[in-house]
Amino acid sequence: MNKNIKLAVAGAVLALSASANAGIIIPAGDWTLDIGGNVNTFITNTRASGSATITGGYAGFVSGPNSTTEKTESNITTGLLPNYLSVSGSTRQNDLDVAFTISVNPGASTTQGGRQSAQQENRQAFMTFGDKSWGSIKLGKDLGVFAGTAILNDMTLLGVGNGAGSLAGNTTTIGGIGSGYIYADWKAQAAYTSPNFSGFQFTLAATQGWNQISNASDGATTPTYYSLNTTGRSGSAPAAEGQLSYTFSGGAVSGKLWTSGIVQKINHNSTTVTLDDDRAQAADIGANVNFGDIGLTGYAYKADGLGTTIQFMDGYTVAGKQRKSDGGYVQATYTMPTKTKIGVAYGISNLDRNSTETSTNLVKENERTTVGVYHPLTKHLNTVLEYNEGKSQNQAGLENKARTVSLGAILFF
Repeated sequence: MNKNIKLAVAGAVLALSASANAGIIIPAGDWTLDIGGNVNTFITNTRASGSATITGGYAGFVSGPNSTTEKTESNITTGLLPNYLSVSGSTRQNDLDVAFTISVNPGASTTQGGRQSAQQENRQAFMTFGDKSWGSIKLGKDLGVFAGTAILNDMTLLGVGNGAGSLAGNTTTIGGIGSGYIYADWKAQAAYTSPNFSGFQFTLAATQGWNQISNASDGATTPTYYSLNTTGRSGSAPAAEGQLSYTFSGGAVSGKLWTSGIVQKINHNSTTVTLDDDRAQAADIGANVNFGDIGLTGYAYKADGLGTTIQFMDGYTVAGKQRKSDGGYVQATYTMPTKTKIGVAYGISNLDRNSTETSTNLVKENERTTVGVYHPLTKHLNTVLEYNEGKSQNQAGLENKARTVSLGAILFF
């Protein structure tokens, strides 16, 4: 499969699986078609505990049953990656490299008798054109720029991570999202990527402005929306995202260093408060370094108004006051002589109350620890055994936990 598909479908394959594989290549006149993707399914067992009330963040995905008893649930479900079928095409015309990608992403789990409840996504639909001498332009829907490299280096891309219990029947689980990084998501965008300057490369993008949602976590009875393009208000510019990276390789050492950011104007749309327009922003920094059979990844971010877990979730109070958040993750992997890869990761995401707030139920911290074993049965097929412990804490320090053991396989083609 082509470079864009490798990133979007399995960004961690080079780091975690036996090899990176081309898709099914079909010559078609002036075009070369590339069909690729993955199929994955996991048997999971989740044991949730805790009676804390926690609103916001990913607490609803991994928290306990809000009772003093422990709850155990088993499912057969898709992992962090959805099943993926993508078709891309490339050609060279008028001194331009021209390409397109369209994907379909079904889930693999149903939870209701007589109903095919597994959801389906369409994560990619974009075109690119350019030349190696001056770079390339992307137009359409693809992985967001800010925090995109963070999720592509998360080893739970090949597994399950958090969310195996309550997200059964969904397209995916949430892996390490919300416990170490904010989800980059899939966005309509116009992006420019520079040529590679001796390992250095940058991307600048205008992405569709999104609504910010407050989950009524500070006492309101209904959510309040702070929107960019609201009826009766002047439209705001799209969000601006960018990344600068340096990729290196020499001898037994290779890796990538990167930093990215996002800025978005927020129009406060509320019938109860009158506030000046605001600006949400975030920045991150990360590194992935490989020493022979050892791989190390470190990542950190800091945000104002971007919230936690999903971009703009709980970034503001219902009164329009901005919240700050931060977090990061560390990860280490080792490839054994049998080609089996073992990995351990720890991540945490923090959300601070605004100084005007008193709510204790708002999520304060999402934390996870993951241990995974990834064994290639063939160059296309990997078996995965994973243990994940997720924890959510509210502003009063009360916690809910979810411990998940998962076993399954992921096939790339």
